[in-house]
Amino acid sequence: MKRVIFWGATGQARVLREALSGSGIALAAVFDNREIESPFDDVPIFHGEPGLEAWEALQRSDSQPIHACVTIGGGRGQDRLNLLHLLSRRGYAPLTVVHPRAFVASTAMLGDGCQVLALAAVCANARLGDAVVVNTSASIDHDCTIGNGVHIAPGATLAGEVAVGDFAFVGAGAVVLPRVRIGPRAVIGAGAVVTKDVAADTTVIGNPARPI
Repeated sequence: MKRVIFWGATGQARVLREALSGSGIALAAVFDNREIESPFDDVPIFHGEPGLEAWEALQRSDSQPIHACVTIGGGRGQDRLNLLHLLSRRGYAPLTVVHPRAFVASTAMLGDGCQVLALAAVCANARLGDAVVVNTSASIDHDCTIGNGVHIAPGATLAGEVAVGDFAFVGAGAVVLPRVRIGPRAVIGAGAVVTKDVAADTTVIGNPARPI
């Protein structure tokens, strides 16, 4: 049986484990930098890189490859990507997860460590970078380009040919109109309607969305 570890021990871990239900992939352990309890009664938690090293010492007799998911949501895309790279360097293969009730077009491309959750849609010719989260019921339409570490929050809608820069965050229920460009690390507030390009490192809110 294929095994996976999660880095991140809060709500995103619960959501992702549910997405893996029925996949035949077993969750072997959870890791988090904080001294918190495991979100699962049947899965142990280890803390930080020392915890990872301690767990690895217990696995030395097992030669089966182990995959990894970074289960950290929200606007922490840089952290998500950094942890994905850390785990990759240690020999864990990044696992891209698509919920069985999500839609991903045959012509879409997903990078390493992406998560497409329940009822989400990634449509024709969309391109997603590494460590992208497309959360519950979010929609990415045709020919969108999504950078590394982006989080598209629940219910957000990106119309066709939208480009989103690395580590940007699109809030719950936001709507981004066609061909809009969202710069790196920008934040789109919940429910915003984005009609114009958004510069890097800018937060916008409202309808129509304006910087704050």
